[in-house]
Amino acid sequence: MKKVTKLSLLALVVLTTACQKKDLNTDYSNTTGWKYFDARTTNFEALEGVTSGTPTGMIPIQGGTFVLGETDEFVVAPRDNAERSLTVTSFYMDKYEVTNLNWREYEHWMNIVFGNAAPQLVTKVLPDTTVWLEELAYNDPYLENYYRHPAFSFYPVVGVSWEQAMDYCQWRTDRVNELALIQVGAIAYPPFEELQPTDDEAYKDEWEQTTGYLMDEYEVADPYDPENTIMMYRPSFEYIRDKFVFNTEKYLTVGSYAPEYGRHPKLDSYGAERKVNRADGVLVTGYRLPTEAEWEFAAYAPIAGEDGLTVEGKVYPWSGYHPRNMTAKQQGQMQANFIRGKGDFMGVSGALNDRYVITAPVNEYAPNDFGLYNMAGNVNEWVMDVYRATSNQEVSEYNSFRGNIYSQPKRTRVEKEDGTVTEEFVIDSLGRIAIEFKGSDDKRDYRDGDFASLLNTDYPLDPTGVENLAAIKHDPTDILAPKITKNTRVYKGGSWKDRIYWLNPSTRRYLDQDKSSSTIGFRCAMSTVGNQIPNNTK
Repeated sequence: MKKVTKLSLLALVVLTTACQKKDLNTDYSNTTGWKYFDARTTNFEALEGVTSGTPTGMIPIQGGTFVLGETDEFVVAPRDNAERSLTVTSFYMDKYEVTNLNWREYEHWMNIVFGNAAPQLVTKVLPDTTVWLEELAYNDPYLENYYRHPAFSFYPVVGVSWEQAMDYCQWRTDRVNELALIQVGAIAYPPFEELQPTDDEAYKDEWEQTTGYLMDEYEVADPYDPENTIMMYRPSFEYIRDKFVFNTEKYLTVGSYAPEYGRHPKLDSYGAERKVNRADGVLVTGYRLPTEAEWEFAAYAPIAGEDGLTVEGKVYPWSGYHPRNMTAKQQGQMQANFIRGKGDFMGVSGALNDRYVITAPVNEYAPNDFGLYNMAGNVNEWVMDVYRATSNQEVSEYNSFRGNIYSQPKRTRVEKEDGTVTEEFVIDSLGRIAIEFKGSDDKRDYRDGDFASLLNTDYPLDPTGVENLAAIKHDPTDILAPKITKNTRVYKGGSWKDRIYWLNPSTRRYLDQDKSSSTIGFRCAMSTVGNQIPNNTK
């Protein structure tokens, strides 16, 4: 009798477990009972837990609750970082700051693709090397070598504006997704050789007949006979923009779009062709700059100990109040690259402390508890947020961010030869889907606490971007006219040229998004999709 009871209980447990597993699954619908992935039942594809894993070069950061803002009292400090408890969701963060080598790869790709057809786009990505110029300092070697010389390959790129950093994030997203599609066989490698100029007229004619696009023509001096010129041909900018330049969003959104250099679509259960989509789990969600809250959270690395509690009141990304390492093995070693006092950038000869008079390689010094390097010192880092002194009091208690612009793909009406009218996506100068937004969708100024921006006045309160100030009414005595605009962005972390106060992750500074500096670099972040990162991040 007891054996029967035990067997019955065991069967009940197995049956219950099976039912629980089948309750939410990707084989059958838990609401209709119809089978998924079956041509007889509409061929609905039910996917679960699709992810591409940790992106290359990034660290998984498990989110949680922490105290944003000032953790120590400084009498002369700006009061723009009041304490605030909030929650950050999980995300990914670059292990290192973006390097000169990383940026030269970006420049090289832009030059290969756009160098002949639209050289102005290549010029646009170049870092501003003049940021090294100082009237009373001899920095000419940095001006000439810091970005280009291989000796500085693994140093953080500087002279990059917020706008350039955001463009890099988009380019990186497209290149990572392009490679992912190549690796799964969805597309072929791009034929970069087609973009090179040629003087072969037969190739020109064949190319134009095949692609339907004209090639641009231009004359250059014959290298073997400089007194004569030869006609050169290159793919037109329109061809590169519309067909060649791969953009993930265009591939996913525009139904008819696929790169001209080969498309090998997936097959559904009916045997019909389809393109790879996000549900296939091969595409990343997109690189971007971290939000200010994400950056500060990642810098402090507030990981709970065995007791489930985190250390509150940390002043730097490392533990303690000391810029030097206090452990037995590394005692006395500097934990970041910064200026210790007037004229002291690296210590004395024979006993250098942080060892670098300007920036240092991005893998120098010990990482924090998340495994991130140089979250204090070396270079300041751009974050996504628009600067406002009151941000800490105004932002949401979770996923805090100021700078939202709710945009949507831009469309245009197109009349076809048969008289029908359709809507098509507008493609921008880089071959991407152009975006647009209404004025009410721009939330950068939302509840910014700035009384001046609410004044009803005839005088311009924000003359930024106005080319001819003399042509507009301007009141030079208007002390309320703000110097901070919608294009003023936050940067954080302290740099090789800063005192230790700025190495506190809660400190905040700002600069217009089109400006750059020898002390500002950046690293990328990426949002997670679905489940939170598990408890093994330390």
